[in-house]
Amino acid sequence: MALLPLLFFLALFIGTGTALTLRGTAMAFYQLSAAVAVLPALVLSVLLGMGRNKTSLEGQLAIFVRGVGDSNIITMCLIYLLAGAFASVATSIGGVTSTVNLGLALVPPAFVLPGLFLIGAFVSTAMGTSMGTIAAIAPIAVGVGEQTSVGLPLLMGAVVGGAMFGDNLSMISDTTIAATRTQGCQLKDKFRVNLYIALPAALVAVLVFAILGADGTITEAGDYRILLALPYLVILGMALAGVNVFAVLATGILFTGVVGLAVVPDYAILQFSRDIFQGFQKMQEIMVLSMFIGGLGELIRTQGGIAWILERIDAITARSRGENRRRTGELSIAGLVSAADICTANNTVAIILSGGLAEEIARKNRVDPRRSASILDIFSCVFQGIMPYAAQVLLAGSVAGISPVVVAGNNYYCFILALAGIAAIASGRPRLSGSA
Repeated sequence: MALLPLLFFLALFIGTGTALTLRGTAMAFYQLSAAVAVLPALVLSVLLGMGRNKTSLEGQLAIFVRGVGDSNIITMCLIYLLAGAFASVATSIGGVTSTVNLGLALVPPAFVLPGLFLIGAFVSTAMGTSMGTIAAIAPIAVGVGEQTSVGLPLLMGAVVGGAMFGDNLSMISDTTIAATRTQGCQLKDKFRVNLYIALPAALVAVLVFAILGADGTITEAGDYRILLALPYLVILGMALAGVNVFAVLATGILFTGVVGLAVVPDYAILQFSRDIFQGFQKMQEIMVLSMFIGGLGELIRTQGGIAWILERIDAITARSRGENRRRTGELSIAGLVSAADICTANNTVAIILSGGLAEEIARKNRVDPRRSASILDIFSCVFQGIMPYAAQVLLAGSVAGISPVVVAGNNYYCFILALAGIAAIASGRPRLSGSA
């Protein structure tokens, strides 16, 4: 019952968009905002909590507010604001156009898709955050979409896929740290196991993106100025150096404004301030939705929804024996963290919530901690990259001005990674020696 509001939200949002698409409605998934579709689910969750837990309306609202104010949610919202401001200022001074034209002058259009995926993977691995990576690269991808025949959904899918590759593997990623700490293994050991599974998936994704983008052509060639492209080069350099995402984006905003004031005629301080605020405004919808999803996730957790999932999975693993027991244990860990991520829309939180039980499942079913840590990270990132209400997908959709549903549907890397993860569980590879 605690999970019913989440299912209701997904049915309402995705169901409405699908029904309107079948009726031929243009921009079908834009007709009902996800931030509005989640409201009936919130009401239902509050009513369920009042009825089943015998708590007051004030008590349920307090739980909701606690979820909204979670540090992970607030961090995401701040990144939204800074990313929106940077994109707005860079667009206003012509930085995006110059950066795109520079890139298209150096890279053939047919290699744009795999190139964006590889850049996103490289930056995210160095930076340790998929959100910061998308904030830095998505505006460039939008510019590419305006000047080539490659569609925005594919471009955003490549960017999000690359960002999730690094989020999954980076030694400084929150998900990596959470997975290794809860499973009791070393970062380097988890990285090796994870790389064995994720690297083949990434290579297949590069091939898929190369095939899908092979017919890409430049529809509008343009000039570029290196100085206007410099802000992007600066923030990418800072990201690769491992600088904090807030420092990267704040520096990017300030530096872009300085370049605009120095180079662009009639660009003034007041216009700079208006551009920043306009960027804030563009992020309003995804900020509201993220806060509502955070509150809904906390209501579901306190009403026992996640605990129910944990109990069901634990019961399943208890029935298996031998090598099947190992496979069942690993599949259970994958299902556990996937369900937690679907409920919370936050892969780090999903790992923390499910990590304790995952460690217990691993111990009972003789699953190596290095494998359980990798499985936790892989499947949390898979669902974080394909759920239309996940922060990364929402950010990419918002920057591009397209539905998050189509962004998620074009994130081929995460779908391929899911298959690679399942294959690794079925085959028991990589075979591990020594102790964690």
